[in-house]
Amino acid sequence: MKKGKKLYEGKAKIIYATSDKNYVIQYFKDDATAFNNQKKSVIDGKGVLNNRISEHILKNLSQIGIKNHLVKRLNMREQLIKFVDILPIEFIVRNIATGSLTKRLGIVEGTVLNDPLIEYCLKNDELGDPLISREHIYAFNWAKKNEIEKINKQLLRINDFLIGLFRGVGIKLVDFKVEFGKVRNSSRNEIILADEISPDTCRLWDAKSEKRLDKDRFRKDLGNLIQAYKEVASRLGILYEESNIREVNFKKAKAIKLKKNK
Repeated sequence: MKKGKKLYEGKAKIIYATSDKNYVIQYFKDDATAFNNQKKSVIDGKGVLNNRISEHILKNLSQIGIKNHLVKRLNMREQLIKFVDILPIEFIVRNIATGSLTKRLGIVEGTVLNDPLIEYCLKNDELGDPLISREHIYAFNWAKKNEIEKINKQLLRINDFLIGLFRGVGIKLVDFKVEFGKVRNSSRNEIILADEISPDTCRLWDAKSEKRLDKDRFRKDLGNLIQAYKEVASRLGILYEESNIREVNFKKAKAIKLKKNK
């Protein structure tokens, strides 16, 4: 499928048109941002890791019935995805208190919540992505009541799945942020999971040491962000596959070079 013009560029990704109006190509950038784009940097390789980790997670979510925009990964930085109109809401699920929750409410860092806490934020960088209520969502018609109820059920299923996935590799799922969108040209106005799920959008702590394995390493100037993302990918069994691909490509290139020299 041929890549067309750039449709949109966000903080971490670029969306390109394709020859089919129902699909777009999502390109993962190396840009790192925090605090509503107030802190910025470029970290080589971040986009490659997020592309692969998100693909792995979204494919697994599809297998448990969570519909999402992923069609397939095209290469190291790009995915073919369904064209969706993103709802202007960020959905946050918290299992352990940290970040803005502790600052807003004075909750002790690391407090384990009895039940997952779902929060909603308006997607608006200029306003600082403010926290909103369901009543705000309904009052301003950002989504309908039945749509939010359906999304909330999916959020809890996603949370259960991710907790199990990461627990199996020695990682605590602290919290995560996701987005949903309406599928273009769908007569049912179907809403599906969109964007990405990666260490950029999740807080992930090592189960024993509570070492941060996510974007907090950038937010808090902890350093070694790429090493942390690689550790997540390695534990999920992803880096091994990529290293094999690189080895095969290296051997092919070497064989071609030797053939030319003969």
